[in-house]
Amino acid sequence: MRFVRVGFVRAIFALLLLLCAARVAVAFDPFVVRDIRLEGIQRTEPGTVFTYLPIKIGDRLTEQKAGEAIRALFGTGFFTDVRLEVEGDVLVVVLAERPAIASVEVKGSKEFDQEALRRMLRDQGLGESRIFDRSVLERAEQEIKRQYLSRGKYAVRVNATITPLERNRVGIVLEIEEGESARIVSIRFTGNKEFSEATLLDQLQLSTPTWLTWYTKADQYAREKLAGDLERVRSFYLDRGYLEFSIQSTQVSISPDKQGVHISVAVSEGHRYQVKSIGFGGDLLGRRPEFEKLVALVPGDTFSGSRLSESTKRIRSRLGDLGYAFANVNAVPTIDRDKREVAFNILVDPGRRIYVRRINVTGNYRTRDVVIRREMRQFENAWYDAEKIRLSRERIDRLGYFSQVQVDTTPVPDAPDQVDLTVAVTERQTGNLVFGIGFSSAEPIILSGSINQRNFLGTGKALSLDVNTSKISRTVSMSYTDPYVTDDGISRTIDAYTRLFNASALGLGDYRWRSNGVGLRFGIPYTEVDRVSFGVGLENNELKLGSAPPLRYVSYANAVGTSSYAVLATLGWVRDSRDSGITPTKGRLQSAGFEITLPVGDLRYYRASYRQQYYYPLNKDYSLAFNLDLGYGRAFGGRQFPPFKNYYAGGIGTIRGYESSSLGPGRDPVDNVPLGGQVKIVGGVEFQLPVAGSGNDRSFRTFFFVDGGNVFPQNEVKAAEFRYSAGFGLSWLSPLGPLKFSLGYPLNRKDGDKVQRFQFQLGTGF
Repeated sequence: MRFVRVGFVRAIFALLLLLCAARVAVAFDPFVVRDIRLEGIQRTEPGTVFTYLPIKIGDRLTEQKAGEAIRALFGTGFFTDVRLEVEGDVLVVVLAERPAIASVEVKGSKEFDQEALRRMLRDQGLGESRIFDRSVLERAEQEIKRQYLSRGKYAVRVNATITPLERNRVGIVLEIEEGESARIVSIRFTGNKEFSEATLLDQLQLSTPTWLTWYTKADQYAREKLAGDLERVRSFYLDRGYLEFSIQSTQVSISPDKQGVHISVAVSEGHRYQVKSIGFGGDLLGRRPEFEKLVALVPGDTFSGSRLSESTKRIRSRLGDLGYAFANVNAVPTIDRDKREVAFNILVDPGRRIYVRRINVTGNYRTRDVVIRREMRQFENAWYDAEKIRLSRERIDRLGYFSQVQVDTTPVPDAPDQVDLTVAVTERQTGNLVFGIGFSSAEPIILSGSINQRNFLGTGKALSLDVNTSKISRTVSMSYTDPYVTDDGISRTIDAYTRLFNASALGLGDYRWRSNGVGLRFGIPYTEVDRVSFGVGLENNELKLGSAPPLRYVSYANAVGTSSYAVLATLGWVRDSRDSGITPTKGRLQSAGFEITLPVGDLRYYRASYRQQYYYPLNKDYSLAFNLDLGYGRAFGGRQFPPFKNYYAGGIGTIRGYESSSLGPGRDPVDNVPLGGQVKIVGGVEFQLPVAGSGNDRSFRTFFFVDGGNVFPQNEVKAAEFRYSAGFGLSWLSPLGPLKFSLGYPLNRKDGDKVQRFQFQLGTGF
């Protein structure tokens, strides 16, 4: 504070000197200005000075006009000194320019990105080529401190160094000493009687340090976080009937070393209220019975703020579906404190019916407008429909091209019955480019690479290419998908691949297998959540047997031959109602598929499959996940079922605790490899919950599971042969993608079963 006072005194002293100098300078007899000369300017253009100077050639100069001229030039902020001198009938304006900022450098910042800090400084007026003003520098220092305080760094220091440079310029260096982040030492509640402090602490995202807060940052205080937590506590009480609950005070204190934060919250719980009655008023558009069905509260219920809010939201949403975009729905309470009852009168004001004039798209710098607009179900020049707008936002979000999708409604000026919609998106990276180099005892070097672009050139089309140069398992595959071959949303996918597997190089059997194929698939949406697909593919298989090949391939070669081809027809169906494709907590994913060989090839078989994943939330923290995976294959026409089309079980995707693809009815007597089966029955259940100490962070989840099932030969399903396992695991939404770790224990292991307790998976899946 002493620095501020000294600076203030100096500023007042300088201002008095300037005023005295100005009075001395303007002591002259009035005259007509025949010319004006500028002195002292280096960077400022003469035209800029003349723009602000209120005196022109030919004007009569008086002391009053001279004072106005000095004040006007000082007011620009460009100059530290302004003097007016008179030489005959020539006015001489003597100026001392403020220095310009040549450079601004920030050192020592780790908490914030350098460019973000520079942008913040420019917003405060501290940027290159701008006029230097010490008051602006002080404001910038305070803003930097404020930003650090919001991150819990109360010991931050900002030291500014100003270096004079040639041509009246300065260089500014801001050195930041961040210090350690202050941690929340304690959070206390007072005044609570009905609920324990531990129960209230469970409602907060902020917490005292735990073993995981190094990642979640939940122990770092921020005013905005605390405000959000207090709203969660208020909602907790309102949902349990405490209509008059209030937060009396909130005290936040910092320890002397600025490393610890103590939070104390005083609450007044009030009494629990029951709902006495619910009535309606206003303009109900003749839809009162319809609105009554949307109310989640009934007389006799304990009051719930969330259910009341949900009720008014449903009515407002229904009015929005009818075109009333700006409807007002308010529940007015009448409280009977003696009986502890509350009656609500829901007032409905639909307002004017609205239609959409124009739809604007912003934020799509790479993605073309048409990719977004074709997902819209609300159209221009049509009545406003809130349900169609919600559906449009969900469809755009499900594309996976954007990290954020928001639809804003803006009234049209001078048109009370019209609105414009703005679809604002934030683009995310949609492509992956991966190169790899590997080594093994069988090969000196293995090169691999893949290109995957889900939004190729911003067109919404998907392109992927995978290459692996391994002599043991060589792969080249390409896939190209156009999701909108027609305006109706029919998709087309082209696949091509070649795969080589050299089993003899790994000692798994004396044989080599090559498979080449191409395919064409079309997808047809018949509802907003359902899609069917059909396609055709051509596959060629080459089998080379050595001196001691596995028995299953000898049998296959005797029945079909070492060279075969097949023409496949496929049919599929998918329905996805999950709330997230990566970390779902509710909803269902169902898919069914059927493939069959056409009678123009060497093979005769079909395969049918059905998968379902169902997520059921128990509350905001706990949920159950159910998985079912069925498969059935069969040969026909007197042909043998190809062994490379068998199903396999075991591993993290099926039955955890057993080695991947190790279960089944038997093994090949030559290479001891599992034979797989033509029937697959696999299921499981998970109990999912937050990791202890992670608060509401959903990127970390732990789970307990029970899996069961097996694969079987055709028509030989035996319940006694089912394998079961149980265990626990951890899922993590890592920067590399979703990771899943599990530790499984077989429950009914039999002789010959291979156990693999620890398993992990990178990517989505049950």
